[in-house]
Amino acid sequence: MISILAASGAEQGFFETFGVNWPFFIAQLINFILVLLVLKKFAFGPIQEILDKRRSRIADGEAKLEEIEQKLADSEKEKAALLEKANDDAKRLIGEAKVSATALSEKKSQEAVAQAQTILSKAQEAAKAERATMAAELKQEFGRLVVATTSQVTGKTLDARDQKRINEEAVSSLKN
Repeated sequence: MISILAASGAEQGFFETFGVNWPFFIAQLINFILVLLVLKKFAFGPIQEILDKRRSRIADGEAKLEEIEQKLADSEKEKAALLEKANDDAKRLIGEAKVSATALSEKKSQEAVAQAQTILSKAQEAAKAERATMAAELKQEFGRLVVATTSQVTGKTLDARDQKRINEEAVSSLKN
């Protein structure tokens, strides 16, 4: 017990050395606690809420940024796939156009050959018809010349029946 009294005396000496006035010290401690509670309620609390909201918005912004980057990457992949598909379609269409052009060229070529053959056959028919016409004219002229020659050689005028007979004989001799 003596040591307790000595310790409290030593403590008293310590507080007295620094000039601690207990009623003022307790009043200041109560003021400090009140100011701390007021600051916590009206200053630190709202500031902490504002900081939490900012952290939340920043986190949301980063999440949206990542989402946008992912969408951008996806759209780049889609664009690449669409370009590849368009290139494949273009190659296919070019191939089809080449095949179609070849077929059309062949068809036009066949049509031209057919037209040329038609023109040739018509020309041959026209030549045959012209030859036949010329042959008929030649026979008629030949018959006339034979009749004229015969009438000059015989010295008599031939009637229509004699002319016809001589013409027939001349034509039949030409056929052989």
